[in-house]
Amino acid sequence: MGKKRILILTASIGAGHIKAAEAVAAELRELMPEAELTTVDFMASSTSRLHAFMKQFYLKMLAFVPNLYDVFYRLSGEDSGGSVIQGSFSHTMEPAIHSLVDQYDPDLILCTHPFPESAAVYFRTQHESRFLLDVVMTDYCLHRIWLCPGIDHYFMAIPRMREEMIRDGYEPHRLSACGIPVDAHLQDLPSKDDIRRDMQLPKGNPVILLMGGGLGLGGIDATLRELEKLPQQLTFLVIAGRNERLLARVHAIAASSHHHIRVWGYTDEVHRLMRASDLLITKPGALTMSEAFAFGLPLLLHDPIPGPETQNAAYATRHGAAVWLHPGEKISTAVRDLLRGERLSLMRRCCLACAKPQAAKDIAQTIVRQLNELP
Repeated sequence: MGKKRILILTASIGAGHIKAAEAVAAELRELMPEAELTTVDFMASSTSRLHAFMKQFYLKMLAFVPNLYDVFYRLSGEDSGGSVIQGSFSHTMEPAIHSLVDQYDPDLILCTHPFPESAAVYFRTQHESRFLLDVVMTDYCLHRIWLCPGIDHYFMAIPRMREEMIRDGYEPHRLSACGIPVDAHLQDLPSKDDIRRDMQLPKGNPVILLMGGGLGLGGIDATLRELEKLPQQLTFLVIAGRNERLLARVHAIAASSHHHIRVWGYTDEVHRLMRASDLLITKPGALTMSEAFAFGLPLLLHDPIPGPETQNAAYATRHGAAVWLHPGEKISTAVRDLLRGERLSLMRRCCLACAKPQAAKDIAQTIVRQLNELP
């Protein structure tokens, strides 16, 4: 067998798609060190200025008109609306796929976002290309925008998604409910106590992590002001991401708080901070939830993006791994209740029951089998 070429197409629309791609890429490098493996951000300006513009429009839509995004999500989930939207993206983004295929000549393309997936399907149909095309779905619900004809293998989060696809006529041998891929090295981190000692955190304080993704979304400063009402001294670890204004506001809150507050900007220490924590307050991004499951870290979820994050929150709540804070509910009351009794211990067990820490390895092994079967 000659040297195989693998192209992973992801999208920097939220960190989850990128992290899923990185997790699978790391496992592929272990299993096929001789392969030529390339990961490309399909929405970066270096790939396409048009794609980068579309990404910025999407992010502004989320920030300023979230209800409009909800309409888009619902429309794209319908048979007719989904086909129109999928077709529009396919035609618009096909030139970028054409360029990437010419540049890398892949034996297999793996997509962790539906935009490059639909464009790759369209390109392969139009040009009768022979590369294999696999897809990693990065949510805990099935949405029609992910579903394209002719995909060689789909990897999804949970068995329920696989069952729905089988009912829709997809071939079972092309569907694997192996989980959302997370970094395999999560299991190699030091213990919670060791990390807390290394960070010199106060002994005896419950430790709560607040994060809102790379952009520092989710009203973290308002959350801290509300949690100031709790009389019990707590330790808050805050990740502000690239949000410099939020970073400054959290520092100001910490200066006068009776709680112990530590804050980071954009950091590579996220996994250590998750390991050190007793509770994670965050938006329900699927990759963040999957990492929390692997750590056995209970979740307090708020402000989901309409559509996929709402479904993610419903999944985690239904399985006892999270509490979903709805509009009008006080976060201070929710935290106080969670810190009482055995609630967090039960939620930790539920998180671990949802965890799929081997997902990236399972996906990589399937890809290797596919490539080994090629002539």
